Amino acid sequence: MALKRPTILLILVSLITGCAHYPVNAPLRTANPRSGYRFQVVAPQTNSEDLLLMLAFSGGGTRAAALSYSVLEELKKTQVGSPGNQHPLLEDVGLISSVSGGSFTAACYALWGERIFSDFEPLFLKKHVQTALLLRTLAPWNQVRLASPRFSRSDLAAEYYDHLLFKGATFGGLTAHPGRPFLSVNATDLGSGARFEFTQDEFDLLRSDLSQFSVSRAVAASSAFPVYLTPVVLKNYSAEQPESEPEWIKTILEEPAASSRLKYVALQARSYVDGHRHFIHLLDGGLSDNLGLRGALDRAIAREQSSPLPSAPSKLPRRVAIIVVDAHRDLEYGWDSKEHSPGLGALLGSVGGAAISHYSFETTELFREVMARLSRERASCLLTGASQPVEISTYTIDLHFNQLADESDRRFFNSVPTRLQLPPSTVERLKHLAAVELRRNPEFQTLIHDLGRTDEAPNAKAVSTEAGGSAFLCQQASGAIERK
Repeated sequence: MALKRPTILLILVSLITGCAHYPVNAPLRTANPRSGYRFQVVAPQTNSEDLLLMLAFSGGGTRAAALSYSVLEELKKTQVGSPGNQHPLLEDVGLISSVSGGSFTAACYALWGERIFSDFEPLFLKKHVQTALLLRTLAPWNQVRLASPRFSRSDLAAEYYDHLLFKGATFGGLTAHPGRPFLSVNATDLGSGARFEFTQDEFDLLRSDLSQFSVSRAVAASSAFPVYLTPVVLKNYSAEQPESEPEWIKTILEEPAASSRLKYVALQARSYVDGHRHFIHLLDGGLSDNLGLRGALDRAIAREQSSPLPSAPSKLPRRVAIIVVDAHRDLEYGWDSKEHSPGLGALLGSVGGAAISHYSFETTELFREVMARLSRERASCLLTGASQPVEISTYTIDLHFNQLADESDRRFFNSVPTRLQLPPSTVERLKHLAAVELRRNPEFQTLIHDLGRTDEAPNAKAVSTEAGGSAFLCQQASGAIERK
């Protein structure tokens, strides 16, 4: 008996729905700390051997992408170095850490290099990305796919980002571009609320191969703002066949002198290998770190305490600089002029924004303090070939735009919505603000001045052995350096 047309249609829909599935991350055969996409393996050789320059790109939709893109442009225009060795400061960038909207800029530069300066504006910054994504979501064939419990709006967004920008690129492909900065895309682990970093060090805990993972899915996870988008799912192969946890986790947790911050990181890592979490659900990185700065902070703390965090650098150069592009904006709700309480929606939005703003400020200040302590520690116990101890110069260049000196600029910036599309005129004004703020930043000017110096030991100064903290940490750092 022939099947009726509605029955055939129902069967076809069921088949399509059942086949719709997110791309499953690949398993890892053997973890090798000397291979894979890790900072200590693929960190680029830059023009300034005595400088580690890092960039941190915050969340904030196209607003954040435009600001961070303008900073890249300005670094390309800025010439540094002694006469005969002048080069664009952009060539000294060794690492870019990003969340949410900033991840689009960071990933494109890591993949494209300077091609970003011709392609990124027409392909993303000035394109109606949000409208195009909405139309794809409403398309009937995608509505059928979205009916599957194993295929979500973020999976659809990852497909669109790949079509638009990344063209099938994987993290394995990033290793084929020597000289480009190391890319650290950050998301938030929904199960724990902790930061999740797309590096092989993190994927080792899941026994998964990052080299086969698409860059577009990492960016989709980093920018998956809850409600509007859904979590990106990773399979945790460690839950299927639990093995002994990495030695560094036990070492940190059993070390009485280890900071509570490092122990928190170790406990988060243990949660992936203890056999209980079969799937990891990732959302917008801004929920756990809206500046993209926590990874650098963790590494600095680990370096300060000589702790065995896998991603911590084995040594530091004489200068360490980070440029933080903070696209967070302040909103004026006008509640102070009214007696009645705000509605639930407005209240939730304001609480989230206030928490992110306060948390970002505290993160930046903590990073400054840790870098200052680390600088003094090394100054008091490390001889770097000079006749006396040399202080390691640190530069924290914090670009935040919600408190611009010019009132009209400040009002403009705080009125720019957090979306994935903005008018071209808005993009241009954001780019101008970022370029001006970077050039005017006193810490940035100091960095440029110091990079032009030709003395062998920059910022050298005698420091007493009491400066910088405990003798225990000094001995630990010296022993670690000698063992290298």
